[in-house]
Amino acid sequence: MKIIPKRVQNMFQSSDDGGGSSKAPSIAAYAALSEKATLEPFAIERRSVGANDIEIDIEYCGICHTDIHFVDNDMGVSAYPLVPGHEIIGRVSQTGSGVSGVQPGDRVAVGCLVESCRSCAPCHNHLEQLCQNGYTLTYNSPTSDPGGMTYGGYSKRIVVDKDFVLRVPKRLDPAGAAPLLCAGITTYSPLQNWGVGKGHTVGVIGLGGLGHMGVKFAHALGSKVVMITTSPEKGKDARALGADDVLLSTDETAMTKWAGQFDFLLNTIPIGHNLDPYMSLLRYDGIMCIVGAVTEMNGFQPGPLMAGRKSIVGSLIGGIKETQDMLDFCGKHNITSDVEVISIQEVNTAYDRMLKSDVKYRFVIDLSTLS
Repeated sequence: MKIIPKRVQNMFQSSDDGGGSSKAPSIAAYAALSEKATLEPFAIERRSVGANDIEIDIEYCGICHTDIHFVDNDMGVSAYPLVPGHEIIGRVSQTGSGVSGVQPGDRVAVGCLVESCRSCAPCHNHLEQLCQNGYTLTYNSPTSDPGGMTYGGYSKRIVVDKDFVLRVPKRLDPAGAAPLLCAGITTYSPLQNWGVGKGHTVGVIGLGGLGHMGVKFAHALGSKVVMITTSPEKGKDARALGADDVLLSTDETAMTKWAGQFDFLLNTIPIGHNLDPYMSLLRYDGIMCIVGAVTEMNGFQPGPLMAGRKSIVGSLIGGIKETQDMLDFCGKHNITSDVEVISIQEVNTAYDRMLKSDVKYRFVIDLSTLS
């Protein structure tokens, strides 16, 4: 999932719960100090715990492809030093006086957002990811906190407003739960929004960090799930994840056979590509949702769209309420991401491997290895 930041000032000011203003201790982290730099040890400061804040000792943080885009400044908005990470799982270490229902030792999570304006129509409808006045990203957003920019989860500790902290069901493996905060909600949200469920045939295009979660969710929702891929070798993996069938998009005969059979296509391909071959797969009133690529697509013919009253839509993560709903759904169905857990010292190697698609299907950093 790629998130385009809005360079706006943070909408909140934190107050020190104890009334003091002493400088917070340094916190170990890994940061990129310049564009396209390798990540290296770096000390940061967090704000003091305010009345409505929760301090979290981070246990695990997933690696998202967006992290690489920000480190490399691919969108031209990165500020350095940059501490990535927005798939955070940890234990509560301290709470402010205005926090209830959470206590030290509880396992919690933080996703892509740590604040929004809270006053616009999307925010009032629990759609903070669509905030019209500018949300605050978990990292690389302007803030009044120490350092002037938010720092992410490649660190030992984080302080977050209570309204942006999520509960983690006890049965979920914490490492496998980390990518749910981005890859999970990115695929869960559109399936929920467009009512995907029993009686529907769903195609998941691309089997990677997003795609494998799309297969798991669509299967758990009761849909017939077809993995659509260019790689025959991914068929076995797709079936193990819950796919009922596999369609090779390079097989013209198979594509013709499946034409007009899909109610919903979840398109997770991370780069620009030709949409036309996939549009023929949709039945009338069918929907293709793009959650992967944010770059320009390679041409598009509107005829099939018009002839079948079909739709192309997009979706961006989910709001805080929906993300909690997703975590609860995962707890009920015991859904986590398939992950490879690494030490923080392996993060640069993991970035290189991600660029080669050499992971099944997400890397997760064990922050106990950071000191």
